[in-house]
Amino acid sequence: MTPSDPYQRLIDFLDAGEASYRLIDHEPEGRTDLVSSLRGNAVHDAAKCMVVMVKIGKKTKKYVLAVVPGDAKVDLTAVRNLFGGTYVSFATPEIAENLSGSVAGTILPFSFHPDLELIADPSIKEIPELYFNAARLDRSMALRTSDYLTLAQPRTEEIALYESAPDPRAD
Repeated sequence: MTPSDPYQRLIDFLDAGEASYRLIDHEPEGRTDLVSSLRGNAVHDAAKCMVVMVKIGKKTKKYVLAVVPGDAKVDLTAVRNLFGGTYVSFATPEIAENLSGSVAGTILPFSFHPDLELIADPSIKEIPELYFNAARLDRSMALRTSDYLTLAQPRTEEIALYESAPDPRAD
């Protein structure tokens, strides 16, 4: 494995930080809902990681690695508003992979690139152990959330959007 291998970089980083984690091998899968069932974790306990592009004015772009629970969506409007942006969208797959160092479906909840700001929804703090693909489609990680927060040091902002549950009283 080369030093630029994102999987090995993650393992080396977590080991250096003395993080508590487990590795979980499974069939190749990158979609949060499907890989959660392969790993045996609740979808909510997964870290969904998306690279977002925010235009600030006419010439400036900001890239954000947004981390939300697996059963939430990234609230693009909230991310745009954090930066006073004029436009927001998900980054192209090429830009997301370049900035994150991982292929789509395996993007880590860590930023190792200076042009990629890490923002996690505060609801992540309520999950005891975060599950995510470990920069590979066939291997995941269960990482103690307190270790994640200590080592990743994400900016925490309310960026998770949950679909409203149906009203049980409605007929």
